[in-house]
Amino acid sequence: MTAPPRSPRAALAALTPMGQLRAGRLPRRVVQLFVGLTMYGVAMAMFVRAGLGLDPWDVFHYGVARLTGMDLGTAVIVVSIPVLLLWIPLRQWPGLGTIANAIWIGVATNIALAVIPTMHGLPTQISVFALGLVINGAGGALYIGAQLGPGPRDGLMTGLHRRTCLSLRLVRTALELTVLGTGWLMGGVVGFGTLAYAVAIGPLVQAFLPWCIVRLDVPLNAPSESAPAAQPV
Repeated sequence: MTAPPRSPRAALAALTPMGQLRAGRLPRRVVQLFVGLTMYGVAMAMFVRAGLGLDPWDVFHYGVARLTGMDLGTAVIVVSIPVLLLWIPLRQWPGLGTIANAIWIGVATNIALAVIPTMHGLPTQISVFALGLVINGAGGALYIGAQLGPGPRDGLMTGLHRRTCLSLRLVRTALELTVLGTGWLMGGVVGFGTLAYAVAIGPLVQAFLPWCIVRLDVPLNAPSESAPAAQPV
C-alpha cells in the first residue's frame, strides 16, 4: 500500500496590512511574531557581547548609540522612525509586524544586554557569536513566517526595489554598504563577525523558513498593495 501524498508546505503570501490580520490563525501568528523578534533582539545582544563585529544595520545602530549616549536597543527604536517615514514616498503600508519589529527588537536587545555579560577569550567569543547567528536566523524566520508584515528596514529595501526597478540584490547591497560605512565612521563595531553574518544569515534563514511559515486561510495569489516579505536586515 502506498503512503498518502504529503500536503504541500505553507508558503509566504503577499497581503495588504488588513489582509494580514484577516488571514486566520492570528493568535498563533502574533505569539510566533514576538518569539521571533525576542530571539532577534537576544541574538543582537550576543553579537555585542561577543565583540567580534555586528551586522551592517547594527553597526549603524551602535554608532548612533555611541554618539548620542542612548542604549543600543533605544537607538534601534529611534532609527526605525525615520526609516518608516521613508516608506511614505515609496507607498509602503506598515503591518502589525512592522510596528512590533520597530519597537520590540530594541526592547528585547536592552533586556538581553542587561543579562548577558561581555565574553572573554576567543573560543568563547566565537562560540557565543555562532550561537547568536543561529538564534538570529531562527528568529528572523519565525517573524517572517508569521506573515504580519516586513520590518522597517526590510520594507525600505523592498520598497526601493519596487520603485526603482533595480534588482533586490543591488538595493540590499547598496543599503547595507551605506549603513555599514556610516556606522563605522560613527564608531560602530566592525569585525570578522560582520563578514560571517553577511555570508551565513541568508542560508540560515532560508533553512529555517520552510518550517516557520504559518499556513493562512487565503490563496497565495491574493491581491496586495504590500511588498513581498524579505529577509531580515
